[in-house]
Amino acid sequence: MTTASRIEKDSMGEMSVPADALYGAQTARALHNFPVSGYRFPRPFLKALGMIKERAARVNLELGLLDNDRAMAIMEAAEDVIRGELDSHFVLDIFQTGSGTSTNMNANEVIANWAIQLSGGNMGTRAIHPNDHVNLGQSSNDVIPTTIHIAAAVEIRHSLIPALFALQEALGEKAEAFDDIIKIGRTHLQDATPIRMGQVFSGYARQIALANRRLEIALEGLFELALGGTAVGTGINTHPEFASRVIAGLAEVTGLPFREASNHFEAQAGKDALVYASGALKTCAAALFKICNDIRFLGSGPRCGLGELILPPVQPGSSIMPGKVNPVMAESLIQVCAQVIGNDSAITLGGLAGNFELNVMMPLMAHNLLESISLLTRGVTQFTNLCVKGLQADRRRCEDSVEQSLAMVTSLAPVIGYDRAAQIAKKAHENGKSVREMALEEQVLSAAELDRLLDPRPMTDPGIAAKEN
Repeated sequence: MTTASRIEKDSMGEMSVPADALYGAQTARALHNFPVSGYRFPRPFLKALGMIKERAARVNLELGLLDNDRAMAIMEAAEDVIRGELDSHFVLDIFQTGSGTSTNMNANEVIANWAIQLSGGNMGTRAIHPNDHVNLGQSSNDVIPTTIHIAAAVEIRHSLIPALFALQEALGEKAEAFDDIIKIGRTHLQDATPIRMGQVFSGYARQIALANRRLEIALEGLFELALGGTAVGTGINTHPEFASRVIAGLAEVTGLPFREASNHFEAQAGKDALVYASGALKTCAAALFKICNDIRFLGSGPRCGLGELILPPVQPGSSIMPGKVNPVMAESLIQVCAQVIGNDSAITLGGLAGNFELNVMMPLMAHNLLESISLLTRGVTQFTNLCVKGLQADRRRCEDSVEQSLAMVTSLAPVIGYDRAAQIAKKAHENGKSVREMALEEQVLSAAELDRLLDPRPMTDPGIAAKEN
């Protein structure tokens, strides 16, 4: 921006605006009022907002509400917003008017002034008016929630779900590769009965598959758009066909089944679909947190920890301890998950702010929801590529610990009874012996019978041990 300025006007009077800024008086006022965080609406939001303005101009032209020259100029300017060529002119803070009116007007003013320039005119002349022409048939109260839904749905469907599917596939591949490796299970952080490493990873893969399924369900709510309700849901000052036509165009360009809200009063007063979508993201984060922590602990060591997994080394782990390598990819994604869970709290509080006919925390909800989607997408992608795909299992480490587990006595219980089995386990622990050694010493069963019952492989499948006759 240059130091030169121009004067623009709005309903409250004159405002000085940088000479080369495409925005106008209302944006300048909001820029003065809300220098709060430095957070700006992200690219997916601005792209979706540009899409709405482009389609609105097209439909208003078709309906005979906007003349050809203005409509074509607005559409061309909106295309530049969609492509990101005018992002530097979207200057407003997230923490602004709760309806997002300031940002809607930021878009209206930028598109109007750029359309004027594209038509050979001078900025600020209002030959193409931000309200009368660019915002025709619209209100911030239906445009902003529509923008959030479109941006979130596009990013979930086209970015996050594919990233999670790639992780699911990588975990599934490890489940197959590790299926013959027997390790000790753990419950309450204590030794439990044997389990195959492949079974462990199959559980992880299933968690991610279910996370994706929950996101697909959440998308259904996001596909309903508020556009057409204008100020309070009644549709005042908009053509009866405007919303359906615009939304059909948005569905076409995104490839997603967007539809007009069945009840515009719900769509503008409540933001339950955003809260629900955030809940699905939070649930996904909780699953990822568990998987990352398991992989961290299973890979702890390399000599004095569990050491059952070998994590790919991606960077030195310590500024003071030479040769140390840390599970940094898991740690990175864990922090992403924590942020997503925190964002969900803010989004939930935002959902409570549907006062009468309008929610007044939409910019906050937009920021946090889109940040969660973006963080999960990038965090999951890096974790998949730099950690999961390179995981190896230490077969010897896994299998050596199985024989020493006191939980091996579980397979004896159906044959010798729970109480007797508990006594064997207690004595084995007190004497530093294995269950096999203690059972032989106590002569509870023959060596051959113990070999059969204490074979760990059958313990990893359903069944009840039976005493041989």
